[in-house]
Amino acid sequence: MDAYVIIATKGRPKDVYELIGWLQGQTAPARHVVVVGASSSDVEGLSDHPHASSGRLSVMLADRAGLTIQRNRGLEFLKAQGWLDEGPCMVTFFDDDFRPALTWLGEAMRFFQSHPDVVGLTGRVLADGAQGEPLTSADAMDYLAGRREAERHWASGPAVRSLHSLYGCNMAFRDVVVRRFRFDESLPFYGWQEDQDYTGQAARLGRTVYMPHCEGVHLGTRSGRVSGLRFGYSQIANPLYLMRKGTMPAGKAWRFMSRQFAANAVRALRTHAEVDYRGRFRGNVQALADVLTGRCEPGRVIELR
Repeated sequence: MDAYVIIATKGRPKDVYELIGWLQGQTAPARHVVVVGASSSDVEGLSDHPHASSGRLSVMLADRAGLTIQRNRGLEFLKAQGWLDEGPCMVTFFDDDFRPALTWLGEAMRFFQSHPDVVGLTGRVLADGAQGEPLTSADAMDYLAGRREAERHWASGPAVRSLHSLYGCNMAFRDVVVRRFRFDESLPFYGWQEDQDYTGQAARLGRTVYMPHCEGVHLGTRSGRVSGLRFGYSQIANPLYLMRKGTMPAGKAWRFMSRQFAANAVRALRTHAEVDYRGRFRGNVQALADVLTGRCEPGRVIELR
């Protein structure tokens, strides 16, 4: 089985440069790594990476910015090379601020080979800076080496189990999925819940699971994030859209929306240095107002400032 990696990035060339180095050290390296930016500044210096001379790294620009768009352009590139049709393979999507254990790809390949009913998997997140304070690569090394105890996380635990949504920062899919499905480009910018949507599509073909032996750390880098207003709007608009589409259960969509609205309302009462909760709350309110007028769609965030 061949392994391919796609990294969609925006405004974090140093993070990507570092991640490529981590991928070079994998015990079962990827056949090819594709980095997709949206502007030249997103991929500055990456063509000079030592890994570029191996012929196993491609750096490209998408026609426009957006997580779903950039991941799709990566898939289209692999398809154009004929690699997705040559034989058994998997495609892994890593966020540019994810740091995988050196065994991540090898463990995923072995699991797919021994579990033919599984079409997608996500790994164990030892720590997640997106859920708290941002982490550094040095922190990631400490967690992976066992020098720091793993944090509590919904993507954790010792046993394989089915998941209805893989975690977009580290997820892999079998060839039957990536040949057939693409990410929904109606989810612009950060593409919130794109992992839920893609998992929902993949689940039509087989099981999607949590696999504990694929370990890693999500740094939660803050740079390159979408505005609080836009993200808050997506927190309401995207679940509603996916619920109508059928890739997110209604109960889960309503839980997501109510929790985000309540959390943002409380946190908006004071200023936070790292996160614009007031902007998120305003975005929530704007989306709910648009629901009443029938204008609430994910793409509306493009109009917001």
